[in-house]
Amino acid sequence: MVFPQKVKKSGAPAPRADLRRVSAWATLALVAVSFVAPANFVTEEPGPTFNTIGDFNEKQLIEIEDAQTYPVSGALDMTTVSVAGGPNSTVGALNVLSAWLSDSGSVLPSDLMYAPTVTNEQVSQRNSAEMTNSQEVAQAAALTYLGEDFTEHLTVSGVAEGGPSEGLIEEQDVILRVDGANLDGFESLTEAINKPKGAAVTVTVRRDGAERDFTITPLYNEENDSYLLGLYLARSFDFPLTVNYGLEEVGGPSAGMMFALGIIDELTEGEMTGGEHFAGTGTIDTDGAVGGIGGIAQKMRGASEAGATVFLAPAENCDEVVGRVPAGLSVVKVETLTDAVEAVEQIGKGSDPATFPTCS
Repeated sequence: MVFPQKVKKSGAPAPRADLRRVSAWATLALVAVSFVAPANFVTEEPGPTFNTIGDFNEKQLIEIEDAQTYPVSGALDMTTVSVAGGPNSTVGALNVLSAWLSDSGSVLPSDLMYAPTVTNEQVSQRNSAEMTNSQEVAQAAALTYLGEDFTEHLTVSGVAEGGPSEGLIEEQDVILRVDGANLDGFESLTEAINKPKGAAVTVTVRRDGAERDFTITPLYNEENDSYLLGLYLARSFDFPLTVNYGLEEVGGPSAGMMFALGIIDELTEGEMTGGEHFAGTGTIDTDGAVGGIGGIAQKMRGASEAGATVFLAPAENCDEVVGRVPAGLSVVKVETLTDAVEAVEQIGKGSDPATFPTCS
């Protein structure tokens, strides 16, 4: 999650470790120059935390309608990175130096993170869209975990130029079936187009109220070792209940797991945390897979400063966790939503966090 500092227009997903590890001497030289001539930097520092089962601005952060909810206790904090700088803006030299000297801050030239034509407004719009999507997917993941039914729709928002679907599939088509098999979400679509190992598939869509079939040969993507239709898809859901989120100041996709945990806790009888203070981060998919994020060092520091004693970290981020855990904070490595729920429940009942998988 990204929490823009109000003194500067900013916002972007934090970069991963390979970008963060810029040469110290090179960065110091750039910082020194910035005292003489303004330069574009992005600084990242620990941001605020938000309790997903608590209140924010005198309202529940997660409010559930059309379903039985139960009392909760403790904290399941989503964590953020406070970002300053970005496209078309500068950060003060003292702020840059402070972040560079901090053991929980980072400094990067803006050009390493953004294309020259990208604007702060575009970055903000992207972050807001990612946040909205992560909230919807978190609800789907929570309901999947609880065994509740819902419907997912896959609507085409764009067709890749030169891709296998160009000239066949159109924007606003709704993907219904592959080779006659109904789809129940994005994961089932991915599985269906990869199953034939590159052979042509029949894709059924709904267009203007009528169903149409198209024969498409998926394109192999070496980078991901998977087959693609060359489509951009918008995911939407029909849920049996409504979840309202009382948080608008934060962007990005990385609070998905913590949102899902908050929903599960409110819909489940008994207090999941046992009154303990947990924090964490990680993207989520509808099947409960937890994905890596950026800025985990800053998020762990922010969680510790907010009073958390246990931090749920995506397994994908373990290489960035080792050696950067604040004193007094126990890190539990998670790969799935089930891992996270079990850790919270068992630690809430008194289990030692050290008995759970961690990053090493």
